[in-house]
Amino acid sequence: MGINAPLTYVDLPTDTFIIDWSTNQIAGTGTGLAAMRQTVEIILNVERFRWQIYDSNFGSELQDLIGDELDYIQSELPRRIEDAFSVDSRILSVDNYVFNTDGRGNLTVSFDVQTAYGTISEEVTVNNDRFERIHN
Repeated sequence: MGINAPLTYVDLPTDTFIIDWSTNQIAGTGTGLAAMRQTVEIILNVERFRWQIYDSNFGSELQDLIGDELDYIQSELPRRIEDAFSVDSRILSVDNYVFNTDGRGNLTVSFDVQTAYGTISEEVTVNNDRFERIHN
């Protein structure tokens, strides 16, 4: 074999246990877009560097935006979201950001996540005291 051995690319399956968010229980298994939807949800819900179970490259850094000026949050959210997704090669791009404020200090951003299996629409809200991801 040696150094000149041919390399073969193997596409890994996306089989995963699917969580029913309303009961917080496993509802079965899924592949493809269903598995990617859950991956996107988990990446957005896991705060990077907070949990030892996850690699330091996994998750997002959204919690420290709480309480910042809305203009700063609006300019920073796309970069942080794209950075969080950059560790998964199945996520191709993030686009179509739409920002809305409600006048009470809440900023909601909706966006599309383009994956190798299709498009996933997501929504994130940052307000004065917490961050939340809306389950679609």
